[in-house]
This record gives sequence, structure tokens and C-alpha cells, in this order.
Amino acid sequence: MLPGAFFLLAAFLNLYGRLADPVLASTVKPALMPLLALTALSAAGGLVSREIRLLVAALLFGCAGDTLLIFDGFLPFVGGMAAFLTGHVFYMILFGGKSWKGLTLKTWILSCIAMAAFTGALIVLIGVKGEMLVPMCVYGFALMLLIFSTLSGAVRFRSGAWWVALLGAVLFTFSDSLIAIGTFGGDFAGREFLVMLTYITAQSLLACAANAIGGASVISSCPKRGPIMT
Repeated sequence: MLPGAFFLLAAFLNLYGRLADPVLASTVKPALMPLLALTALSAAGGLVSREIRLLVAALLFGCAGDTLLIFDGFLPFVGGMAAFLTGHVFYMILFGGKSWKGLTLKTWILSCIAMAAFTGALIVLIGVKGEMLVPMCVYGFALMLLIFSTLSGAVRFRSGAWWVALLGAVLFTFSDSLIAIGTFGGDFAGREFLVMLTYITAQSLLACAANAIGGASVISSCPKRGPIMT
């Protein structure tokens, strides 16, 4: 698992850089998600399922977001947010495509009301205002939808992989909330380190879950062989 070893090294260097060397952290950051994607492909053992392809797409858009957020300014921030939003869409296709099947209209209506209320409360708590209010509401709702997708799968399939995906979605939301706090609220010591720690953990958990779910899908789709007749 050479890609996995390089990913762990890059993660360590990035986290160390957040504490002691910001230039090192920024230099290593764009390599994190491509290395995680290579690790996921290696772990799949050549069985590149639909879930793995969606995962790789989500991670590559995460790489684009990581790279854009290295730079200061309004446009890099908006571009980074758009890249991560696109990555979330791939995650929702990956997880929601399985967990949403069979959900009733009533469940969807109640869930959307709850997600919208939670998103609004989070936006108010962080203090988002001005021209970024609507984009942040859209992005926040996408995060809630990702949590809903993985939670639905965990409840429906009662599989450890889905609970891992749920934890990853929650940590992703927590990490992005810390970014928003630093952008619209106030900064605090160790925030950037905590952002990257929870972000790297979240993406790793989502990758592990996608790999497990994708592997199960490949196995279940294989034709069943009957007994060999001699």
C-alpha cells in the first residue's frame, strides 16, 4: 500500500505544518486528496466499481478546493466552495443513490424541513452575512443532505460501513463550520490544525466507507454459480 504510506506522510507533514510551518502545510495540501484517491484505487484491488469512480471524482474536486483555498481573497474562497460543493454532489450520488430508495414523500418533506432549519441555525450562529449568505446556505444544506444520505443508509442497511460514512459526513460538516467561523466570525488558536485534522479524517472515513460499499456491490452483482456437474 505505497499510496497509503505516502498519504499518511503527506497528512502528517500537513498537520505538522499547521503548527510549525505554514509554507510546508500549503505545499503538501494539494497532494492529500490525489494520494487518498490512489490509496482507494489500490485498496479496491482492481475492482473499480461505480462507487470507487464516484469517490475518486469527489476527492479530485476536493483537491481543487484545497488548492484554491490556499490563496486569500473572495474569488478563491468562492471557487473552493464550488469545488467542494461539486464533490459533495458526487458523494450524494454515491451514498444517496443507495440510501434514498424507498423513502416516502412524507419522510423527504420532514427531513428537508429539519435540514433547512439546522442549516439556518448554523448560519446564524456562525454569523454569515452579506453577499455570501445565500451561497453559504446552499452549501450548508448540501452538507446536511450528505449527513442525511449516510444516516439513511446506516439506519436502513445497519452496516458498519454506513456508520463510518455518517461519521465522515459529520466531521466534514464540523471542519467546514470551523472554516466558516474563521472567515465570518473570529479566529482562535489551533483552528487551522483542527480544520485539517477533521477534514483529513472525514475524507479518509468516506473513502473507507465507499470502498467497503463498492466492494459489497461488486460481490452482490456477481452471478451465482451452481454446483459443478461431472
